[in-house]
Amino acid sequence: MLTPVLQKNDRKANIFIITVSVIVFAAVTVLANIKLDVNLPFDVHLFALANASINSVVAVVLLAALWAVRKQNYVLHKKLMLIAIVLSVFFLLSYIAHHLLTDATKFGDLNHDGILSDTEKAQAGSIRIVYYILLLTHIPLAAIILPFILFTAYRALTGEYPRHKKLARVTWPIWFYVAVSGVVVYLMIQPYY
Repeated sequence: MLTPVLQKNDRKANIFIITVSVIVFAAVTVLANIKLDVNLPFDVHLFALANASINSVVAVVLLAALWAVRKQNYVLHKKLMLIAIVLSVFFLLSYIAHHLLTDATKFGDLNHDGILSDTEKAQAGSIRIVYYILLLTHIPLAAIILPFILFTAYRALTGEYPRHKKLARVTWPIWFYVAVSGVVVYLMIQPYY
């Protein structure tokens, strides 16, 4: 196992992790209701593409990190997990930028008028149900994963490997699902941008 890099201090860690998680959740929630009217020299939906690209890389990095830990290559595992965390920060910034600069896109809105007609609903078909089920699982899990990620990382960085492993068994699959489902959601909604 690796040498701990943080001094164990659960009280400070709990305050920090909960504070960061609440601030991020509040920022995303509040900023989702704000639209900036800025004329940028590029299509703002490039942020959505960036989000999907980052999520794709995060999913691959998470798989590689799982492989590394199973091979007991803890140094590589740690590096990969830190990369996944940094990429997730970039994702968050891009996600906020995208939602600040665009209106909500409705699945099936082919003419981009913000109104889903019966004809558009019929054309989208039952895939709309699949999209919304996926979205309704992705959003809450994305909202709750941050404190899990931070607590899991904290347990590893303080050398509490049994607690880290126990928490990682919950955190990893949720994080992986969020990353992969985010890409699928993008691929499904992208034609309607």
